[in-house]
Amino acid sequence: MRITNLLHFTENHRFCVYRDFSLSSLDYRMLGGIYQPMVGAYAISVYSTLCQQLAADRAGFSALEQQRSLFLSLELEPGERGRKFFIEQTSKLEAVGLLQTTRRFLPAADDYIYEYQLYEPLSPGEFFKNQHLTMLLRDKVGKYMLLSLKDELVAPEPGGMEGSNAENLSVPFYELFRLNTQVIDYELEQALHQTASTRDSKAKLDVTTKGFTYSDIIMRFPRGSRNRAFVEALNDRQDQLVEINIMAKKYDLSLQETCRLLDEDSVFDEEGTLRKDAFQYKANLFYRQGKKREEQVERHLQKVVPLRSDETVPAEEKPVEMAYYLEVPALFQDQCDVHQYNMILRNEPYTVLLKKFFSQGQIPDRILDIFEKVDLNYKLSEEVINVLIHYIHTERRSWSKASIEFVAAEMLANQVTTYESAVEYIRAQIRYKEQAAAKASGQTGYKSRTKPKPRIPIVRQDTTEDDPVSAEEFEEMRRLAQKLDGKL
Repeated sequence: MRITNLLHFTENHRFCVYRDFSLSSLDYRMLGGIYQPMVGAYAISVYSTLCQQLAADRAGFSALEQQRSLFLSLELEPGERGRKFFIEQTSKLEAVGLLQTTRRFLPAADDYIYEYQLYEPLSPGEFFKNQHLTMLLRDKVGKYMLLSLKDELVAPEPGGMEGSNAENLSVPFYELFRLNTQVIDYELEQALHQTASTRDSKAKLDVTTKGFTYSDIIMRFPRGSRNRAFVEALNDRQDQLVEINIMAKKYDLSLQETCRLLDEDSVFDEEGTLRKDAFQYKANLFYRQGKKREEQVERHLQKVVPLRSDETVPAEEKPVEMAYYLEVPALFQDQCDVHQYNMILRNEPYTVLLKKFFSQGQIPDRILDIFEKVDLNYKLSEEVINVLIHYIHTERRSWSKASIEFVAAEMLANQVTTYESAVEYIRAQIRYKEQAAAKASGQTGYKSRTKPKPRIPIVRQDTTEDDPVSAEEFEEMRRLAQKLDGKL
């Protein structure tokens, strides 16, 4: 329960409880054995007290009462300390999916009322399929206690039924009953419509493909938000509402997520105009983060789902045609021939091949994470991933995340789904690389054929003693020099 001002949540405020179920013996056992270790005994007491506000044989809303009676029944002292403790306990119930708190404003009374909508505990089968609840219970009681609780609550299938073929023998409704559709009772239709206590309490917040209406957004938007006035102005600015719906459809936003983004500070400017770029940026960021969480959950579920006893692993090996043989890397030259190596690429899991390439030590976790994503999220087959690993090793490409995901995305975009198409793809990439290298080397050779530098002759003075200058020649040279200098 998110309460920013405790003056808006006191013992004097009125409340009501809504539930559309009744607790069974199995529900009580789930509350005591499963939910209580997660949220604590006092939170379960709050849940039971709220449940008892309505008779056990009825469903719908309880009468409006002051929260003072609720605090007294829970032995909470009236005041700020008791309110904080009650908010803490209800927040635990909300976090595990047992409670939803709604605050309504009554203009006539100029005050708030609180609605506590209860949800029934999950069945054992549904609970142990829920990842985050199971992990929370494991953190509280330990792995072995968790498995013991599961064995106590979920009865196994009787022995001897494995491998049997199931046939549905149930009779459909319209095969047995015929309804009178000729008479329309408008009074009955109106009466059924007015019984809002039978509403679907677990309905999703998403609307139809037509988009969110103004009433959909304003009903879910927090009243105390700074952007409340701007959102209320959307009723007169249909163009902005259209932009919001376009972004919501583009990034697959639910109504609750859309309202959360509209509550951000930078979504509207000072005049109340929607900042399309800011809203789109936040929506894209929310979408990418959600996508990343879904990928992680999907990869985790793929790893934790055990192989059923009736599922058999195919033992037949797929052959490789000689036209699609790949050369054995130097790393495996002494270990296998070309036929054995290609059979490994075609039939072994990529984890086995990675162990062979990283034989000197453990495979780095980041490498495993990258190929796990390629396998479980990109849905590339094992043989294609093996060819990808061969290509990265033989072409000395980087083992970084960006490099591997780039090649995997290229394969995915080019519909590379089989071993043969993967071999054709990497051969095409190698040919393209060789052609580009040849073209680059040709251009480099042309530029290197420049004109050589000219040779400059070197004049050497021969001063050997075999040809000395005579005195007469020297005197003649001296006389010519003086004449040139103007001294004669």
